[in-house]
Amino acid sequence: MRQKTLTNLALMVAAGIVLGALPAMGQSCALCYTQAASAGGRMIAALKSGILILIIPPTLTSIGMVFVMYRNRNRCRDQAASAGLQRDLE
Repeated sequence: MRQKTLTNLALMVAAGIVLGALPAMGQSCALCYTQAASAGGRMIAALKSGILILIIPPTLTSIGMVFVMYRNRNRCRDQAASAGLQRDLE
């Protein structure tokens, strides 16, 4: 029960971080800002879709790595414990 609560809390914190950072993602590049300001509507739409295309793969990769690490978090500990138990039985 406690593990499920911690998992839900971790997911809520991760979602908060991602959603909180969305408005600030495109504010650091002056060149991008001036290009977007002087461009038309099609260019602005292309920039927005380009930003999303560049953000999605690293985000999915990071989420996948966290998921794999979470699923395998006890593997080494379980193997070490079983090796110690086998050594004790011999």
